[in-house]
Amino acid sequence: MRKSKLKLGEILVRDGVITEEELAKALQAQVHDGGPIGEVLIKLGLADERDVVVALSKQFGIPYASYAKGLLKPASDQDLTSLIPEGFAREHLVLPVSRNFNSLTVAFADPLDLITADNVRRMSGCMINPIIATKTDLRRAIDEFYGQRNMLQEAISDSYTAQDVTIAERPLVGGEEDLSLDELIAKAEEAPVVKLVDLVIRQAIQERASDIHIEPYKDRINIRYRTDGVLYEIPPPARQLLPAITSRIKILANLDIAERRLPQDGAFIVRLEGKVIDLRVSTVPTIYGEKVVLRILDKTSVPLELAQLGFSARELELFDKAIRSPHGLVFLTGPTGSGKTTTLYAGLNTIRSPHKNILTIEDPVEFRLDGINQIQVRPNIGLTFANGLRAFLRQDPDIIMVGEVRDLETAQVCVRAALTGHLVLSTLHTNDALGAVGRLADLGIERYFLVSALRLVAAQRLVRRLCPECKEAYEPSKEIIEQVHLGSELLYRARGCAECNNTGYRGRVGIYEIVPVIERIQRLIVDGASTTEMNRAAREAGFPGLLDSGVKKVQEGITSLEEVLGVAMSGSE
Repeated sequence: MRKSKLKLGEILVRDGVITEEELAKALQAQVHDGGPIGEVLIKLGLADERDVVVALSKQFGIPYASYAKGLLKPASDQDLTSLIPEGFAREHLVLPVSRNFNSLTVAFADPLDLITADNVRRMSGCMINPIIATKTDLRRAIDEFYGQRNMLQEAISDSYTAQDVTIAERPLVGGEEDLSLDELIAKAEEAPVVKLVDLVIRQAIQERASDIHIEPYKDRINIRYRTDGVLYEIPPPARQLLPAITSRIKILANLDIAERRLPQDGAFIVRLEGKVIDLRVSTVPTIYGEKVVLRILDKTSVPLELAQLGFSARELELFDKAIRSPHGLVFLTGPTGSGKTTTLYAGLNTIRSPHKNILTIEDPVEFRLDGINQIQVRPNIGLTFANGLRAFLRQDPDIIMVGEVRDLETAQVCVRAALTGHLVLSTLHTNDALGAVGRLADLGIERYFLVSALRLVAAQRLVRRLCPECKEAYEPSKEIIEQVHLGSELLYRARGCAECNNTGYRGRVGIYEIVPVIERIQRLIVDGASTTEMNRAAREAGFPGLLDSGVKKVQEGITSLEEVLGVAMSGSE
């Protein structure tokens, strides 16, 4: 094994992945938190998993293997599963790739784990030729090689041949089969149903889905995963399994399986590959049975560092300054699902301190943050946003986060808190940042109060990231260049490969409109100016809109022009 004289961080700096300043920041964090420098860089959002593995490949002279390029496809005719059992491969993240006489090529996530390497050598009886791959690629390749990817399809196929005929012959009553409570419980606990539900959830998590939709129709079930904001169908099981599938999920979420006429909400936890993942469950009755949606809350997949969310250097500077203010109001705006709450969580994660009392009131609490007091609203017992906020003011708070301002009462308490020495962070549903002013005025807040309270308003959207493995360069037309004020440089567009499930995209990133409430905008607020007039003043003051932020990411090759135009035009002039 040829080892480079350079350290991992030095290689990443040399290759332009990180700067000297970012390396120094990571080294300082390593002293505090411990762990390999590569993992620290990934956690801080300064490098991604592939960057670190490529650098390790160069440092130790070990070939790098990518799933997308077909380098993690084990030979099918060499009986490799007998050399490294599936359980060992999954536990230690190793994959036999090929055998040449007494030499076995094995992909490792950590080729410096000498104990694992020696165990592989002993169990296979071969000399080991190591290659290195990312953990994500290895898990995917192991699933494919040892058959995990086909298990869900097999379970779905089995559901068509292992049906109980007596169920199929029952009439629909109220949109769903008229089964007794005991029968529902029995069917929900049968092995095929338990296995099917488990695999649907497992595959959704592995494919980075945020939601699972189970939808009943007259003669079929639809199952769809929402990945990177887009819904994709998967092959559905037999229609007759709907009551059992729904009941199984209700049992897991501690819901009333006998109640099929009213919506219900619940939650449960799953553990997968060492991660604890929260799932929120919502059921609603339809004319053909209950529709179930599971929201997957995988904290490890959501970046809670501001630097990882997509802010430009200037945007990050403005937002960071605002959330470090001793008092005032900071509003994030955008439609549902645009990442507002994640940004607020990342902001709280940045400013939390043993010296600050931070309280949040949310509906619901999506992620639990250590060192922060979080409350979930319960309107059925009188714990509303407004009531919770009033209680907060008697709890000696420094910083308050309100999940959403929905009514005048909540808005009034937020403004009062901001004017009495507290920092308040919250969200609103408006198209652009300065639309927050009009929205608050419409709720009944006097504009002269807003002038004193508002520190910053921001809007955001999420756009899909181009897959780094397959994105392709192209030259935009003159019409496009003139329409969105692009330069003449090459842009990138989606193509599709195995790494991104042939979508051309993998992951999402934020685009932002950040507007500090400067004196000029304060005057316009007092004068009752329109949102259009305030937006014009913001642009003239050097605060670009959503479209400008998106175009910059297009020019950097992070996303495609189609993605940005699809989400940002409504928030731009």
